[in-house]
Amino acid sequence: RCQRWVENCRRADLEDKTPDQLNKHYRLCAKHFETSMICRSSPYRTVLRDNAVPTIFDLTSHLNNPHSRHRKRIKELSEDEIRTLKQQKIDEAFEQKQATQESNANNEQNTVSEERGEEQEEEAVPLTVEERENKDYLKSLFEILILMGKQNIPLNGHNVDELPEGIFTSDNFQALLEYRINGGDEVLRKRFEMTAVNLEYCSKTQQKQMLEICENCVREETLREVRDSHFFSIVTDEVVDIAGEEHLPVLVRFVDDSHNLREEFIGFLPYEADPEILAVKFHATITEKWGLNMEYCRGQAYIVSSGFASKMKVVATRLLEKYPQAVYTLCSSCALNVWLAKSVPVVGVSIALGTIEEVCCLFNQSPQLLVELDNTISALFQDNEEKGNELKKICRSHWTGRHDTFEVLVDLLQALVLCLDAVSSDLSVRWNNFLVGRAFVLSSALTDFDFIVTIVIMKNVLSFTRAFGKNLQGQTSDVFFAAGSLTAVLHSLNEVMENIEVYHEFWFEEATNLATKLDVQIKLPGKFCRAQQGNFEPDMTSENYYKEILSVPTVEHIIQELKDIFSEQHLKALKCLSLVPSVMGQLKFNTSEEHHADMFKNDLPNPDTLSAELHCWRIKWKHRGKDIELPATIYEALHLPDIKFFPNVYALLKVLCLLPVMKVENEKYGIGRKRLKAYLKNTLTEQRSSNLALLNINFDIKHDLDLMVDTYIKLYP
Repeated sequence: RCQRWVENCRRADLEDKTPDQLNKHYRLCAKHFETSMICRSSPYRTVLRDNAVPTIFDLTSHLNNPHSRHRKRIKELSEDEIRTLKQQKIDEAFEQKQATQESNANNEQNTVSEERGEEQEEEAVPLTVEERENKDYLKSLFEILILMGKQNIPLNGHNVDELPEGIFTSDNFQALLEYRINGGDEVLRKRFEMTAVNLEYCSKTQQKQMLEICENCVREETLREVRDSHFFSIVTDEVVDIAGEEHLPVLVRFVDDSHNLREEFIGFLPYEADPEILAVKFHATITEKWGLNMEYCRGQAYIVSSGFASKMKVVATRLLEKYPQAVYTLCSSCALNVWLAKSVPVVGVSIALGTIEEVCCLFNQSPQLLVELDNTISALFQDNEEKGNELKKICRSHWTGRHDTFEVLVDLLQALVLCLDAVSSDLSVRWNNFLVGRAFVLSSALTDFDFIVTIVIMKNVLSFTRAFGKNLQGQTSDVFFAAGSLTAVLHSLNEVMENIEVYHEFWFEEATNLATKLDVQIKLPGKFCRAQQGNFEPDMTSENYYKEILSVPTVEHIIQELKDIFSEQHLKALKCLSLVPSVMGQLKFNTSEEHHADMFKNDLPNPDTLSAELHCWRIKWKHRGKDIELPATIYEALHLPDIKFFPNVYALLKVLCLLPVMKVENEKYGIGRKRLKAYLKNTLTEQRSSNLALLNINFDIKHDLDLMVDTYIKLYP
């Protein structure tokens, strides 16, 4: 089609371009196509029919426009070329006639094409002066909204209660409008010069409507790339507060045209307390509102805060029932042990995790407090400076996301308590009242025996999964071999469960020793004593209480979670990582991917030739030159110059890297999550907007103002 366009336009400057180059770097103008050749499936997408060819050309208009004479070099045609061109047009007319007859055979399609034809005819009518001015006015409004989104400027200005009675002040949107008018925007000036000073230029309802269109148009740019790549995975982050309402951030993973794995933020979903309703709305938003076909979803992962894990597991289960290929996995950006801890259905664990986050946040907010902690660590670890220096370094990172978070906390606990006590009891003016108050509260929380026994038991239980989880976030070969070690991990945890009496005795003794070091009384939790009102069973000791309420349910839950998250389907997919040449090399090229690749059989272009192709792939790397290194990651394998000669291998590698458990190798393509975190960190809760957030996070995505204006006019005539 692109080649036909070049020939018919007589573009001599483009004749040396290949059809692929033309398709990639140039765009066909819709004016060159008959209206019946254009299909508009939504206000945001314009698609050509499969049999569409450009037939409408004006080769003389450039002669009347002196500014365009040098832009397109028109080639003079010989008589033979003219005859050939005429014959092509006759053939095109015949093909078009046939296509029209075929479309008439289908009544429904005929009706749709007539409707679209009418729309095109309407668009072809020249705009009146009033319509043109209205479009220019709307374009100015959209430009301001996009600017506010990209620069993270909230819509609202001063709150009413901040202003003296009788004083009126503009919100940020109206202030920018006024600034633009004063800057010489004649369209806006003409529109508002007769408007009262205290009247809103653009109502809140209109702002909301326009913001939704901005959001949809920007999101559509990403979703178009996702649809072009066919396969994708869905990942959600922790539930966040957007202007007083809980929302679920949603990201999508896909491999783009340049073979790069990308993870992009595509929007917020209102959170529902009922998991079944949440599952239905989650599915409806992705398929109906965002237009993604879940049949192409090959992975799903959910990073959740404590208390939300069980609900998101219901969502994952419901999606798996409908789409078995959407493998439920861990997310590469979250350590396995942190994820497991957040999913434990024990209230004490959720409280402990919240306390740990608050402590980490307090120290990271105050460099002066970190210096005080360094001094405390130095005093405590005088006999082991290496350990002390390591802990100081850890304190300056976000250590609550580490695989060994609970180990670090147990090592740091005494230093943290002594430091917080020193701050809360300091009578000088070194610390402000906020820091003193927070230090007192957190010191009390850290020296609660319930907290101490919880972190010690979590440290010991999660020690069995620490190495396994670390390998899952390692190199591709580490992930491959980790999949084979799951059985051993489960065996160890089952052995703990069978001998829980013995293990718990050791864990509880460690907790009591730590409590003694901190002068903390060993006792039953106050809330339990108050609930029982002193009516305890005779054998109810602190040790027995924590075994039943904490150790047993925690070990049972972690065993079950590992089985659920590493299903047979997930493990089979990870075994296919032996396709990566470096893993092949470690296995001495004695691999059998075809046995595990059955689950992806329908995703392959030529499944019948898979076995032969895999044999060729192994031979290629086994007998490589001495100076050729084996690609160590899927990213490197996908960027091999001859990868397209192995279409099945290429398809398998693309699907494998979509699994959320696989990390995004090139960091610049995984910035969606980082930008999301930055937006949430830099924006006050009450000033957050789901529409503006998408514009801010995806600030580098191109946007079409004309499309936004046309869409607005159609939706709100």
